[in-house]
Amino acid sequence: MFTNRLTFNQKYFYLTVVLFLIEVFIAVFINDQFIRPFIGDVLVVILIYCFVKSFWKVQANIAALSVLGFACAIEGLQYLNLVDRLGLRQNRILATIIGTTFDWKDILAYALGTAIILVWESR
Repeated sequence: MFTNRLTFNQKYFYLTVVLFLIEVFIAVFINDQFIRPFIGDVLVVILIYCFVKSFWKVQANIAALSVLGFACAIEGLQYLNLVDRLGLRQNRILATIIGTTFDWKDILAYALGTAIILVWESR
């Protein structure tokens, strides 16, 4: 049953690549208090959503809410100081991916990204 949902969607794949490049640009070249921490988090939810939709045929609301749940779970692991507990703080790449600091604004950004997805897909 799951294999019927496995499919390749070129449109979402291209969006994934573009959003990934934007995220890399933000991470490397922008060091401010709004775009990098907030807009980057809004976009990362959309990026993960597009990645999921690139390979799996799943309803938009299920995919978007699943990605929101995943993002909030990662934020919860930040609250529990996972990076420090695993001794990964010195590994810049893993520490950046997992994150090191819990912030309620991140959850707000994830929710905003999810809302953007749901509005966009319902049109």
